[in-house]
This record gives sequence, C-alpha cells and structure tokens, in this order.
Amino acid sequence: MNYQKETEKIIERIQREGRVPKLLLHSCCAPCSSYVLEYLSQYFEITVFYYNPNIYPEQEYRKRVIEQEALIRSMNCRYPITFLEGNYEKDKFYEIAKGLEEEPEGGERCRRCYRLRLRAAALAAKEGGYDYVTTTLSISPMKKADWLNEIGQEEAEQQGVSYLLSDFKKKNGYQRSIQLSKQYGLYRQDYCGCVFSREERRKQQEERKKE
Repeated sequence: MNYQKETEKIIERIQREGRVPKLLLHSCCAPCSSYVLEYLSQYFEITVFYYNPNIYPEQEYRKRVIEQEALIRSMNCRYPITFLEGNYEKDKFYEIAKGLEEEPEGGERCRRCYRLRLRAAALAAKEGGYDYVTTTLSISPMKKADWLNEIGQEEAEQQGVSYLLSDFKKKNGYQRSIQLSKQYGLYRQDYCGCVFSREERRKQQEERKKE
C-alpha cells in the first residue's frame, strides 16, 4: 500500500468537507517531528504526544522533551500546536524487551516498542476526544511503515479512534526534516533511543574506527 497516497486522500476529503480535525501526533523526537508538523499543521489542529519510555538514559529523555517543546514554540504554523507529555514508564519498555535484548535494531523488540507507544497514543487520543491519531516514526528510513500502520490501525480501532495512515519519509520528508533541524538548530541524536540501540551504535562506530 502507498501510505502517503492514503494520507493525501484523507486530507483531500477533510478539505472538501471544510473541517479542521483534531490530531494526536505521537512524536519520537523533535527532528523527526519537524517535517511532519510543517506538513500536517496545514490541515489539522495538532497535539504532540511525547510518550517514549524506551529512551535511555533519563537525562537523554529530558533533553529530547525540552527540544520538542522548543521546536513547537519556534514554529509558525497555520493552526496551533499543543504539547502533551506522557509518563516516562521505562519499566514497561524493559518488560516488553525482555528476552530480546540481543535483537538487532528493526527486529521484534522494535515491533513491540512500536505497539507500546502506539497503544498509549491511541488511549490518549480516545481520552482527549481526538479525530485522528498517528506517529512521526514512519519518517525514519530505519522504521518499517508497514508495521507502524498495521499496529497503529489495530490499536486505534480498539479505542474507537481513526488512525491516519502515513509514510512521512515519502516526498522527501526525511530530507526535509534534516533541513528543518538545521534551520531550527535542533539536537539530532545518533541513536534511536533505547540502551540497546545505543550499544549497537557504539559497536558500529568502533568497527568503523578499526577499518
């Protein structure tokens, strides 16, 4: 499925109807959210939902929260953007990652992590009365859009909320996020977030040095 075209179909429909729906946007970090906010804030009233209990260590988590809030304040968008921080429930992440500590990035551990975060986003969308829920995660070339949309739809359906299908890396979305990160002076982390991805990245860097 071309998820970008599905996004465009939804946007075309709400424009014909003259509506500005409320969207809960789960964000993994400020750099990834930059393009998504620039794009979707033309059509939706957005609340950025920051729920990432996978991030390690806690200082890194706090740094990314501050950066996310700073970006929202800096952006001049058509419709207002608000911020909602979820709980930093790191024990929940380690629970779902148990037994998968050695999995490479992009494997089953990541899939479970997607579900953990998207479930929390769907619940928050239901509680807040949002029309749609989605995530910025699909902007990363390292993330599988098929998994994200499949899981997102399942979790949103259980809560009675519409999931906005997406693949934000399309239409040069990822490249645009790099441009916007430079424009706003954003901190771009060099690992996804969890302790396992950080260790994997460290080993990769050591291998490159040896070569």
